[in-house]
Amino acid sequence: MSQITDLTIRELAGALRAGEVSSVEATQATLDRIAAVDPQVQSYISLTAELALEQAKAADATLAENKDAHPLTGVPLGIKDLLAVEGSNTTAGSKILEGFQPPYDSTAVRNLRDAGAVFVGKTNTDEFGMGSSTENSAYQTTRNPWDLERVPGGSSGGSAAAVAARLCQGALGTDTGGSIRQPASLCGITGFKPSYGRVSRYGAIAYASSLDQIGPFTRTVDDAALMFSTIAGQDPLDATTIGYDVPDFTKPMQAMDSLKGVRVGVPKEYFIDGMASDVEDTVRAAIAEMESMGAELVEISLPHTDYNMPAYYILATAEASSNLARYDSIRFGLREHTGDLNSQYTDSRGAGFGQEVKRRIMLGTYALSTGYYDAYYLKAQKVRTLIKQDFDNAFQNVDVIATPVSPTTAFKIGEKSDDPIAMYLADVFTLAVNMSGICGISLPCGQDSSNLPVGLQLMGPAFGEERLLNVAHTYQTATDWHKAVAQI
Repeated sequence: MSQITDLTIRELAGALRAGEVSSVEATQATLDRIAAVDPQVQSYISLTAELALEQAKAADATLAENKDAHPLTGVPLGIKDLLAVEGSNTTAGSKILEGFQPPYDSTAVRNLRDAGAVFVGKTNTDEFGMGSSTENSAYQTTRNPWDLERVPGGSSGGSAAAVAARLCQGALGTDTGGSIRQPASLCGITGFKPSYGRVSRYGAIAYASSLDQIGPFTRTVDDAALMFSTIAGQDPLDATTIGYDVPDFTKPMQAMDSLKGVRVGVPKEYFIDGMASDVEDTVRAAIAEMESMGAELVEISLPHTDYNMPAYYILATAEASSNLARYDSIRFGLREHTGDLNSQYTDSRGAGFGQEVKRRIMLGTYALSTGYYDAYYLKAQKVRTLIKQDFDNAFQNVDVIATPVSPTTAFKIGEKSDDPIAMYLADVFTLAVNMSGICGISLPCGQDSSNLPVGLQLMGPAFGEERLLNVAHTYQTATDWHKAVAQI
């Protein structure tokens, strides 16, 4: 058997059921690798080793009685530190929540816990999910396992780096404007953002409530579908979840052995000036590979693409301004002791929030202020409707849409820190999925001239996850890029 930490979720599940390894052994091997490797990568903010070994012992007992237990039983996973885990530090990468331990699990975490998964730790994140590089965490800067001088992407860079460095079999992240797909691309793994409303956001610390979505990082599409099948579903604790049936999304994958009959839309607006030539060439080659597998390529237009970014940063910051108002130093979180109530508010928030969070709160507050609401926020909502209509029209003619994930491969740490606009442009190809509420996935499709991973983004219509995952899986199993691993 391969090294335990090199196994995919599916492979480890098989080994656990065959008695080749126990969950305790797999969990300890993961913790040992974290101890050896994570001081360089810094993917975890905190470890939950005691909890993990308790869960592993329980999983072994379950598997001893029932070999048909849930496939995630006994599998080590990482949890982004935006998601509540009962009794474990949950900081959102911010000093304002340092030491906070929620008394409950987020729904997605609870579903994984009920399935018998093992939680090895909380992964690093840009503060409150605000960033594209995981350099905005108040605690540490996560590094890309492919090149420790480069970023892993963000805001879920800790989860992406942990999976890429084989410090867990899979991990949960959140995606508000690309924060699962972009780091998955930069780290050479699979990252899946479900449709808005498919996965409960209860217990996820909010950035922008109409855009946030929880999803998995894994090494394969099959593993992503397995995790997604476990966390998806309607939740009475989240009124935005939709009551669609949640099948085992992995089963239909076995039936597809080609892409014959699949119509793949290629939007002309997504191949732009300024994109790295290696990225464009690699993504175009991946799309050509899909055509060679039987897919029909259809050139499409998404005419409001240029408005994605300005509309997104009005809406996201406006919602952030509202959501982060709850951090008032009174009920929980950091409290700076000062002489009067107003000073306590301002001093605590000033000390607790980082620069990027303050920037977005101020932008959002401005957009919502009297005299500017109609000019900015209301107009951005109207533009969002037009963006959604572009995708609705496109999906009448195609099954999936294929684009780049990021205009570049992983950039150097600090390279864009002083230029917020350049940093925001890292998400230029991913924002529309969140703006329109559809599903999207990033999967490795090649490498640039520096041997850094390049990701292919496939988008599907809202609640079209089954078709999207099937297409992605069929492409992935016909290529070997997902088998390439960071040598760390």
